[in-house]
Amino acid sequence: MNVQLKKLATHFAAIEREVPLHPIRTEAGYDAAVAALNRLLDAGAADERHPLANLAATLGELIGDYNAAHYPLPEVSGADMLKFLMQQHGLKQGDLPEIGTQGVVSEIINGKREINLRQVRKLKERFGISADAFV
Repeated sequence: MNVQLKKLATHFAAIEREVPLHPIRTEAGYDAAVAALNRLLDAGAADERHPLANLAATLGELIGDYNAAHYPLPEVSGADMLKFLMQQHGLKQGDLPEIGTQGVVSEIINGKREINLRQVRKLKERFGISADAFV
């Protein structure tokens, strides 16, 4: 092994003692990765200008891969998400004028009409969630 690779291996081993930069295979590995990510975020690595931001992002990807493989989210339609949010916030069909009339909201939650892009944007703003939740 050449000198540069030996140095790289040494540095990588030192980093990996603090931050597990490998695929997560166990719950213990997952817990260690989450703890390491929390330490990075507490140190300011959520700011993309932080020198460890890419390290935090990479670790986040590894954690996300584990979550996707072990805790997949159920497929939910935009209408089901809207129903859920209405229930959580105690809203009636007439309480969503940004979507349309009570009749329009009724058609959406009953599956007779799809949520359009304008409505998704308004729902995203109102509930502070990703537009992906409705698509």
